[in-house]
Amino acid sequence: ARTIHLVMDNLNTHRQNSLCMAFGDDAGRELWSRFTVHYTPKHGSWLNPAENEASLWSRECLGRLRIGSLTELRRRTSLWNKDAHRRRRKITWRFTKEQARAMFKLDQITTSRSEH
Repeated sequence: ARTIHLVMDNLNTHRQNSLCMAFGDDAGRELWSRFTVHYTPKHGSWLNPAENEASLWSRECLGRLRIGSLTELRRRTSLWNKDAHRRRRKITWRFTKEQARAMFKLDQITTSRSEH
């Protein structure tokens, strides 16, 4: 691929310097130049909704189909997007903090509240 899109958080290791340290300066810079980096917001991640959207697109737009051309993939994606926007889908979070604590067995663990 000529361009690689990365969606990741703002961790300090997610930078060109880390690639240069791992692969050497020339190879690290060359690899980094191929990336288009999309960082998630520092105070709230849109990564989960993006993953949900990709999953819906995969299931609803593609299903088990094999798409033979990029033109056809773009056409199908465009139609799927128009339909999704017309229906004004929203994400409704139903998983509560209490359910998460029970599922991950965190009932005995106390956590401090973030100051951020």
